[in-house]
Amino acid sequence: MGARRRRLTGGRARRAAGEAGVRVPTKRGGRRPGPRRTPVRRRTARRRTTRRRRQRATARLGAGAAALLLAASWPTVRPHLLAVAAAGVAGALLWWLRRTDRLHRSGERRRREAEAVRAGQLSLAEVDALSWQEFERYVAGLCRRDGCRDVVVTGGSGDLGADVTATLPDGRRLVIQCKHYAPHRYVPSGDMQKFLGTAWLHHRADVAVFAATCPFGKAALALAAEHRIVAVHRDLLGLWNTGTPLTALLGLGGAGQGGAAHRRRWRETYGHG
Repeated sequence: MGARRRRLTGGRARRAAGEAGVRVPTKRGGRRPGPRRTPVRRRTARRRTTRRRRQRATARLGAGAAALLLAASWPTVRPHLLAVAAAGVAGALLWWLRRTDRLHRSGERRRREAEAVRAGQLSLAEVDALSWQEFERYVAGLCRRDGCRDVVVTGGSGDLGADVTATLPDGRRLVIQCKHYAPHRYVPSGDMQKFLGTAWLHHRADVAVFAATCPFGKAALALAAEHRIVAVHRDLLGLWNTGTPLTALLGLGGAGQGGAAHRRRWRETYGHG
């Protein structure tokens, strides 16, 4: 009788088929047979698994020991932990305050720069359409455009004649009185008297400027010249608006307002006597 053939099943059949180069389909959901592991690979895999188990056990043991140590020394450690937590909260609060202040300063600087750019783009007709509060901010924008520092709009009730204060690029203190009058009006001497009474003594000005959207009366100009007040009338305001720096206007002191012929053209332009 011939040798009885032994039937191969399961893994033996798959291994035999693999050695013969025959592909054996697997059951649905089953894993495909991988390459047979050699003894060296099996030992390496077992060592790796053992190492991982030991590492996890060591980590659990360390965490448990730390928890026990913390529980045993909690009365001693608690004040230090609270101090560290308080320091962390204080540091986070300080960082948030500094960041908020930096963002606020940045936004304020961009707003002032935008005002300065906008101030240099207005025509005198647009300036006439401003309110007196907007005119003060407009003058402050011109000061910033010309390099003044620490520009502050202080106009309002009780300002004692100082609507805008600033520091000139050369370090001198600048005080400005702003009057937003109709173009056909004149600044009276009474307004000039009030300003010169507070500009030097109360506000400690190094440079005092009276800026108006109209001309100055003769008496007001005389007072300005006598007491070193720089009178920026409408014509000089137009020069300042179109780019002439304030420092170039300080030496004029109200000059350029014109004589009788200029005043006659002024009346013809604005229709008022």
